[in-house]
Amino acid sequence: MRSLLVAAFVLFTATSASAAPALVPAPRWLAPAACPRPFALARPLRLPRDVDPGGFALLRERWTALGIAPPVRVAPAAAQVELRPVVSRVPGVYTLRVDSHVAIGANGGEAQFDALMTLAQLPERRGAGWTLPCVAIDDAPAMRWRIVSDDVSRGPFPTMAYAKQRIRTLASLKINGWSPYMEQVVVDPRYPYVAWPNGWTAAQLHELAVYARGFHVALIPEQQTFAHLHENLKWESLAPLAELPHGYLIAESDPRTYAYLEPLLREVTAATEPTPFVHLGADEPIDLGRGRTPRTPQVFADHVNRVAQVVRAAGSRPMIWDDAVQQDPTILRLLPRDLVIVSFHYGAEPTYRTYLDTIANAGFEQMIAPGAANWNEIYPDLTTAYANVGRFVAEAKTTRGVLGTFMTVWHDDGESLYEATWPAVAYAAASAWQRAPVDARTWHATFARAFFGSDDPRYAADLDALAAIRDGLRAGPDIPPDYLFWRDPFDPALQTAVQKIDLAALRTRAERVLSDLWTARPPLHAGALAAMRLGALRYDQLARRLQIGSEAPRYYADARTRAAQPGASGAERSLNVAKYQCWELRDALAALVPVYAAAWRAESTEPGLQRVLVKYRLAEANAQRCADALDAVERDDLVAGKPLPPWNEVLSSAR
Repeated sequence: MRSLLVAAFVLFTATSASAAPALVPAPRWLAPAACPRPFALARPLRLPRDVDPGGFALLRERWTALGIAPPVRVAPAAAQVELRPVVSRVPGVYTLRVDSHVAIGANGGEAQFDALMTLAQLPERRGAGWTLPCVAIDDAPAMRWRIVSDDVSRGPFPTMAYAKQRIRTLASLKINGWSPYMEQVVVDPRYPYVAWPNGWTAAQLHELAVYARGFHVALIPEQQTFAHLHENLKWESLAPLAELPHGYLIAESDPRTYAYLEPLLREVTAATEPTPFVHLGADEPIDLGRGRTPRTPQVFADHVNRVAQVVRAAGSRPMIWDDAVQQDPTILRLLPRDLVIVSFHYGAEPTYRTYLDTIANAGFEQMIAPGAANWNEIYPDLTTAYANVGRFVAEAKTTRGVLGTFMTVWHDDGESLYEATWPAVAYAAASAWQRAPVDARTWHATFARAFFGSDDPRYAADLDALAAIRDGLRAGPDIPPDYLFWRDPFDPALQTAVQKIDLAALRTRAERVLSDLWTARPPLHAGALAAMRLGALRYDQLARRLQIGSEAPRYYADARTRAAQPGASGAERSLNVAKYQCWELRDALAALVPVYAAAWRAESTEPGLQRVLVKYRLAEANAQRCADALDAVERDDLVAGKPLPPWNEVLSSAR
């Protein structure tokens, strides 16, 4: 089959004016079809009225954005697209044929939707017009469930409009599950202030679930029930339930815990039903055993069994994270067999086999959860994300009882943008759908053509550059880039640690990306391109901050040396350059604020943004104090003919 697919692509490329279609995910089998000429899209494509409405809506949305005549729905007799049933025991099977007309065969509504998403990506520009290439496609997903877990609890909280846009984009990539990770997010009528200032009411959560269902995406609520509940337990009315004072773990040993959790879970499940799964969290119970509840396998299992009953009663399968059972596999024999265990492991490990086998050998079904490697990053660590996803998915496909993927997007630092994660999320979608691994060498070219709707090769090259910049930072300290960005650039230990980073090369790459993207406006997903541009800008500023952290002290040292030599000139100039560099730090941050704020507001609500902007204001103020301290040295010491104080004293006075 693989050789046939390769041959088909070679033949297609040889007989077409352009390269083979850029399809994400790639179909299982594609070959050129015999037809006298490509299918012209000069007029609206006519689909039958009974076509899947969600698929039709996304097809129309994409083609309209590309400048293709938007398709229309007509009576079956007038349609150019034929819809056929396909009888198959394999879920999700569809066929797509394009010659003198278009024929779609599908063994269900979701399969027809997926066929339409492939059709949406097929058009190719020919001169001033668009055509559909004549092709034959047979396709089906390799993994039944392709879910994305979405952290909406740690700062970035999507507006309702962007949450719906996010759902549509996920669906267009043939992702069929969206799982918002919620700690304090759902507005509980008993404690409505817990979700403040961001939250979804049950009605809003229900609205999103119904909306997602229209695109064959299941909204799978991910309601944390054990650890990571500080935002709930910090309130005095709920503080008595904490394992430790105002802590992070809710006490299993306190009956009041379940008087709080069970109504909350019933509210969440009722708002989203019918849903196949409900995720109960239960990861990282680090504080268990440190307070009033003993740390035993039975305690953990009792908690999971108790909350799982609520989910089960609503007709959904319960899920939990795997870290506790990986640390103590004896817990597994105490857990219910209908529990789905989600194995989350994020580094580029040599193998994930041990984690997979621990769950499979105990007889449980599982999902795997690689990560977008976006947390604590200026732009996602694509090299790590691709290695993590590719290897984890490949091993999962050969493991019994794996139901699918549960790709995770986290926002631990509270400031990463969701729009930056699409290359990694799409890579996971393709890896889970396709039988064969994603070709990492051509991924960015394929992704950029399909996602941005443009053949401009610079978009792929810029993704390569952003990945290379992140790889280059590995030569420096083991500090996530977003934290590195906010470190004091004048810290001597930091300056020593970053000496191995080629800062000039990093900036050259970043500025090449900025040149490409400064005025770029792709037909599709301009927000993702804006996130790339912002990532390049912050990488450039990070490297410049580190350069200034080395250069300004050297200029000051030169000024100090010259001031100590009678008759020497140039001390004032060197001192002023050091001061100007502190101003440069300030001005760069001030200029970045509106760019970052615009990107944030395009997807998330206001309260989280204000928390991030505190960092900018503090860093700007620190840079201004640095400049003011140098100005004081010039006026109080240099002009008066006094010896200039050591650099460290100047910095101390600036603080």
